[in-house]
Amino acid sequence: MKQAVKKISKKSILVYLAVVMISVVYILVGHEIAMTSYQPFSGDDNSIVIKATVQEVTDRYMEMYEISETEFAQNETILFTAEVRSGDLKGEVVEAAQTLDYFTALNPRVVEPGDKVLLYTIPDGMAENQWLLSDYQRSDQILMLLAVFLVLVLAFGRWQGFNTIVSLSLTCLAVFYVFVPAVLAGENIYTWAIVTCVYMTFMTLFIVNGVNRKSIAAVLGCLAGVALAGVLTVIMDQSMMLTGVLDENSVILYGLKPENPLDLRAVIFASIIIGAVGAIMDVSISIAAALAELKEKVPNIGFKELFQSGMTISRDIMGTMANTLILAYIGGFMSGVLLMVAYNSSMLDLFNREMIVVECLQSLVGSLGILMTLPFTSFICALLFRGSGSSVNNQQKIMPAEEHGNV
Repeated sequence: MKQAVKKISKKSILVYLAVVMISVVYILVGHEIAMTSYQPFSGDDNSIVIKATVQEVTDRYMEMYEISETEFAQNETILFTAEVRSGDLKGEVVEAAQTLDYFTALNPRVVEPGDKVLLYTIPDGMAENQWLLSDYQRSDQILMLLAVFLVLVLAFGRWQGFNTIVSLSLTCLAVFYVFVPAVLAGENIYTWAIVTCVYMTFMTLFIVNGVNRKSIAAVLGCLAGVALAGVLTVIMDQSMMLTGVLDENSVILYGLKPENPLDLRAVIFASIIIGAVGAIMDVSISIAAALAELKEKVPNIGFKELFQSGMTISRDIMGTMANTLILAYIGGFMSGVLLMVAYNSSMLDLFNREMIVVECLQSLVGSLGILMTLPFTSFICALLFRGSGSSVNNQQKIMPAEEHGNV
């Protein structure tokens, strides 16, 4: 029996490597296709941003300026020296300035020795000081938190945790290295959004859970839910006569290429289905894993009992997952919601603003996708697991042979 387990393990490793290689090929080829017609936006800003550490605050002074005949405001300039930590000037000490405009409501904290900051140049001698404070460097803290997350994933999940990190990395590459350049290059956003969702579904479930009946059922259930979400988005887009202009960012995005502007309605479509695919994938694998485990424990269970069990589990999952999706969208848009409510006394007007409508559309379409996924995944699981014996979870699953012990 040990030899059989080792044989399956070797086969599963080959399948695992094949999935990873196909994913890498997709990302590289997809990036090349996207970059063939991609032209980065070139503005007039040719400033250079560098990392630096504040050494000493050397001076600070106030300046008054006139806003109107009766109103005045003041600026405060803080001069400081900083040691450069990146670029050609790394190791050198430069003079820089921070400007605080007291006409605005909020200003960043005044720099202090030891602060890690970002400095940028003003070209063509437009300012007295060559280097100005851009912002405080915050990426180091994010990287530290990311490192803690990755360590905990590995410690808790072990090999499964490693697979999770691999799939997460490939997902980020698929979005930022392939999909985003394709959109900015003027490619068909609908096509690339669908391809990205299909790729992420297959890649994530096959890498994390192996290629088996459980993963196949989860993939089919997830794709059904995403398909429904996509169809509903297109239908609602047409019926609600959306323009895609949600805020100033939409206007700027539309004006990047006036001769060939981006389809903002397609951007909404992409944001909805890509945002929903994670939650839909979660519920599909939850149902598939639960029914696979049930089949392992009760090998003689039939199609009807499996499907009924899946629907029972689905009802428990449905409420929390719908809340998760809706609360995630509300949390991400909290500032906009607060501002809209504060400046709109009419709820009728508020709930017809396109910005609010699109947020509601994202939540409802994603939730409907989840509702579609639950019964469909239960049905597919009952169909695939029927007569599969006790090998539903173990078939082509990545697992070191020694972990099985004496079978």
